Amino acid sequence: MTRKILRPRRALMVLTMAAMMLGATPAISLADTPPPSFENLAERLLPAVVNISTTTTIDMTARDLPQMPDMPQLPPGSPFEDFFREFYDQFKNQSPQQRGENKISALGSGFVIDAANGYIVTNNHVIKGADEIRIILQNDVSLDATLVGVDDKTDLAVLKVDPKKTPLVDVDWGDSDKAKVGSWVLAIGNPFGLGGSVTAGIVSARQRDINAGPYDDFIQTDASINRGNSGGPMFNMDGSVIGVNTAIFSPSGGSVGIGFAVPSNLAQNVVAQLIKYGQTRRGWLGVRIQDVTDDIAESLGLDKAHGAMVSSVMDKSPAADAGLETGDVILSFNGHPIDHMRQLPRLVAETEVGKTSEVILWRGGKKVNVNVTLGQLETAEENGALGQKPDAAPEAPAAKPLQIEAVGLGLVPLTDELRDQYGVSATTNGVAVAAVAPNSAAAENGITVGDVIIEVDQKEVVTPEAAKAQVDAVVKAGKGSVLMFVSRRDNRRFIALKLDKAK
Repeated sequence: MTRKILRPRRALMVLTMAAMMLGATPAISLADTPPPSFENLAERLLPAVVNISTTTTIDMTARDLPQMPDMPQLPPGSPFEDFFREFYDQFKNQSPQQRGENKISALGSGFVIDAANGYIVTNNHVIKGADEIRIILQNDVSLDATLVGVDDKTDLAVLKVDPKKTPLVDVDWGDSDKAKVGSWVLAIGNPFGLGGSVTAGIVSARQRDINAGPYDDFIQTDASINRGNSGGPMFNMDGSVIGVNTAIFSPSGGSVGIGFAVPSNLAQNVVAQLIKYGQTRRGWLGVRIQDVTDDIAESLGLDKAHGAMVSSVMDKSPAADAGLETGDVILSFNGHPIDHMRQLPRLVAETEVGKTSEVILWRGGKKVNVNVTLGQLETAEENGALGQKPDAAPEAPAAKPLQIEAVGLGLVPLTDELRDQYGVSATTNGVAVAAVAPNSAAAENGITVGDVIIEVDQKEVVTPEAAKAQVDAVVKAGKGSVLMFVSRRDNRRFIALKLDKAK
């Protein structure tokens, strides 16, 4: 007996027809397949997307301009002689103002988020430094816009136009967390100044960090995004804004199918603050943090590498007031688990200033619950509470170092002379790194001469002998790595060094 094998598509058709004949609804959903056309969605959304034209005046006086070189020496009767003489005469007859003043125009995109009050969202880099900002609607109506507020950390800006001059159409925010990889999206904007253009694609990736700012969490898409699309919206299939198109990756300058959008769940909070306060009001915890590597997790007794490790607690900060300590690992913030270090700054920033938040820590091999009342990041920045990232150090000290071969370090006592040489504050105690063996665990982890070892295995060390004794104890205990707390010009971090037990 021969058995007929149906091809997948034909099998689907047969099953669907059978279900219809029996009066049953097919179980197969077409919700995630592309619609036969995007035309109805595009027609509804285009009126809410605007083109943005900016003008910036560059004031360059005559002394700012490069000096005009002398007229080249040409053979008598040369056909170029009259050309160069006419050009030089024309330049010399210009006034310094004519030569020095220059207007630069730029184009971008935006979208109306509040038609009743005339609020428009775009990118900060689209309008940065502009003297004049004009909004051009889909019906070619042009309106003057004023700047409400900007946030350079997320590259967002809010503009305002007079809603009484012409009817506006707005769009709603959507939930960007519901946009999964493979979800269909529409991008609408003003590429290359051509006017309202619609492109379609899918979500290619989530939570992209492209080193654009401290809160990077971009949605990546293959919908065509080009110069001029910046500030335009990314829509889901319900017509809700799930992202603000902000950047592209392109060796050529044109679309290669890698575009990035600020997710709506991040942008919505920033835009609301800019409208209400004219600036952002971000929560501030007051810690410096670092990633928890597999080696650090093993050293601390964590079951896996997760959380954000506290490398320092800022003085007079909310974290200091709540009793957070260097070496704590923040596992959860306000009920949100911290899988990766970079999740914590965004969660803190999005939390209301003055709100008391629950923090779950890993400290001393067990979980600890702490309540923290957040401060305001902008106020801390203005007061200089965040400090500056220090520079790297230096030359090797003259004293003969004590060698710790298991990790490749040579250590010497931290003297007053070395404190001055390496920029170590009087409040930092430990031992100074005088030598780092090539190809050692210390070298591979970036420890350099001039660094200060404050702790070994979370125990303070003030002499090279004490540091070596702690390393020897870890080796004897059979552990694969040793955790060190290292300071470089008072910029501190934890480093887990794999042990070379043969030494």
